[in-house]
Amino acid sequence: MQLIRRFPVLLPLAPLALPIALVAQVVNPADKQQPPPSGQGQPLVVEGRRVSDLREEDRVGSYGQPEWTTHRRFTETRLYVIPEGSVEFEYWLTPEIPAGGGTTQTETQYEFEFGLPWRCQLDLYTVAHQDGNQGPMQFDQQKVEIRHALADWDEIWGNPTLYFEWAANSNVPDHVETKLLFGGEIESSWHWGANLVYEHETGAAQENSYEVTGGVSKTLVDQRWSVGVEFKLAFVNSKTDPSDPSLHRGNTSDELLIGPTVQFRPLPRVHIDVAPLAGVTADAPDFKLTVVFGYEF
Repeated sequence: MQLIRRFPVLLPLAPLALPIALVAQVVNPADKQQPPPSGQGQPLVVEGRRVSDLREEDRVGSYGQPEWTTHRRFTETRLYVIPEGSVEFEYWLTPEIPAGGGTTQTETQYEFEFGLPWRCQLDLYTVAHQDGNQGPMQFDQQKVEIRHALADWDEIWGNPTLYFEWAANSNVPDHVETKLLFGGEIESSWHWGANLVYEHETGAAQENSYEVTGGVSKTLVDQRWSVGVEFKLAFVNSKTDPSDPSLHRGNTSDELLIGPTVQFRPLPRVHIDVAPLAGVTADAPDFKLTVVFGYEF
């Protein structure tokens, strides 16, 4: 009003003074510290979603998968994919005693896993083999593997995932392997996986292997210890005379291995898997031990 007395020319605007005063507000600096109402510019934070009392069953990543699936749970059975953006290294040690005894065959494997967009995963391997304890360890195999999960976790029963692998060998024909991966949760603390496998040798006897693998594990200590059982069943055949492709296939064998599996996670990013499997059928190896050390970057 003092402004109007000093400037009479503003007198016609006097009726507007009251509405303007009611609308105008003095901003309290403390109000700036208050978060905006929900849905009005508040930042979105994506965290794991809790579905059980176990932290390893919390849903994580863009595919909504359980945390336990971000680490390998079984040695013979794969399942799903690791989360997008994840990188993991694994070292494998696999000594095997062939059927009927004989010289132990040892395989060491170095693997890098990459979580890709669109529910894909890329794995790169380099592999070495050794006959007995005295022979040299020779790096004679490289492998490339790609996986694709068909949907986000639990949108399809069994979380089916497609798997393709090419193994380039130095001294024997290359191998092609395809798999259909399944896995999930039976109930809290009980987890399972199963694979349907076809492997083909590209030359020589052109050996074919038709396999079924599976495993079940029980969590004993959340994100620390789990134990279970896994198996591998394979039907293998090859040509009786590789030089004559018209001959029917023969030299068939049936292999069944079964045994316990243990996983220990000493640190959140580290897992150690141990699976001593015993051969049940005459054609199966007498014994196969697999030890896996994994680290997530």
